[in-house]
Amino acid sequence: MITSQHPRWVWPLLLALGMAGCASLPDTDALIERHSAQAARFESASGLLSRQRSAAIVTELKRKSGDIDILDKQLALEQSISDRPLIVGNKVALLQDGVATYAAMVAAIRQAKDHINLESYIIEDDAVGREFAELLLQAQARGVQVNLMYDSVGCLGTPRAFFERLAQAGVAVLEFNPVNPLLAKGEWLLNNRDHRKMLLVDGRLIILGGINISSVYASGSVLLRAKPAKRIPAAWRDTDLQIEGPVVAEFQQLFLQSWDKQHGPKLAAKAYFAPLMPMGKDIVRAIGSTPDDPYSLIYLTLISAIGNAEKQIHLTNAYFVPDPQLLQALTAATARGVQVKLILPSHSDSALVFHAGRAHYATLLAAGVQIFERQGALLHAKTAVIDGVWSTVGSTNLDWRSFLDNDEVNAVVLGRDFAAQMQRMFDNDLAASQQIDPQAWADRPLQFKFREWLAQFWQNLL
Repeated sequence: MITSQHPRWVWPLLLALGMAGCASLPDTDALIERHSAQAARFESASGLLSRQRSAAIVTELKRKSGDIDILDKQLALEQSISDRPLIVGNKVALLQDGVATYAAMVAAIRQAKDHINLESYIIEDDAVGREFAELLLQAQARGVQVNLMYDSVGCLGTPRAFFERLAQAGVAVLEFNPVNPLLAKGEWLLNNRDHRKMLLVDGRLIILGGINISSVYASGSVLLRAKPAKRIPAAWRDTDLQIEGPVVAEFQQLFLQSWDKQHGPKLAAKAYFAPLMPMGKDIVRAIGSTPDDPYSLIYLTLISAIGNAEKQIHLTNAYFVPDPQLLQALTAATARGVQVKLILPSHSDSALVFHAGRAHYATLLAAGVQIFERQGALLHAKTAVIDGVWSTVGSTNLDWRSFLDNDEVNAVVLGRDFAAQMQRMFDNDLAASQQIDPQAWADRPLQFKFREWLAQFWQNLL
């Protein structure tokens, strides 16, 4: 997502990027039917669990969660989609907003002993960006190898000197799909952007979600020692996770695969896959998607989770430009009696995306979907909690670009305890939101209807 943090001349580039894409979203019904007959398998720090132990985990999950069918169907589906077991023995912490997330990132960087892998769509040359640069330089100086990957479009406003300073100190720096074709090390793929945000430390801990490295998130942050010269007009509302345990190796693999695909410099020999011990009781799946895949694993997983829902679907998302299959999944859920609530922005850093998303409100409201717009903050979170057992946090927006053209990463967490935390967070956001009344929406001013109509022409590009 190109935001108002970038120069105005980037907007024509955004449209060019979208027009360059030729991919299409998958037929989710056919894929779900194809993948619906396999039993769930689990992996621990010691390796693949037996079928008997895997079956026992499913039984225990169902017992704690009210014996709802989503567990059987979703566990089996996710197993076959990704061809990787679900990982048990993890410790997941929910991080809300930039203050908590940056504090966790700073602590992890300072405690690093072997290596740091940082991947971010946006790294700005502002107070927060410079603070992180200093932390990375300090880590590199004490013998910790720092590997940094940033997106070329996301960092268009960041001076090259910012990254050159890091590289000169020994940090391995990689620009993802450079905008300048002369800098491309392989095929020039301008349309494929790296929208992931991951900090991996010593192969044992990951922090991921929607938060970039930028002062827009840091109002009141411990990182800021001086008062900003320009006050941020509104806080940004976002969500990340900190995960420790065996599943970190899956995210580490995603980072290294991207580095290799981008023909990055050879990485220093470090313990990227050190033995990992169980750290908690959370069951987590790491899901990465790229345009290289036959279809977006994140998209298919979300559609299937919505399709399997029996009680509640609670989605919070910053950039909502749904495709027909997602619209159908949401409206079909309400038709079978599932409560569907969406928390979406009340204002946005992208007016085009904002109005393109609002163009679908009438259809959703008519089907019984409840829509709420978050007040008092710029909503940037990308989260979901379904039936009190299935949760996801990550970088993926509910728009065409995330599902077709971006590298994205999400964590899916299964279990009632973590879902309860997600639900409390959802309820807090709900209390700070204004519900869209169907009749009031139908009577909205003509100028808003015109903007929505116009924005729809670009929705496949957003």
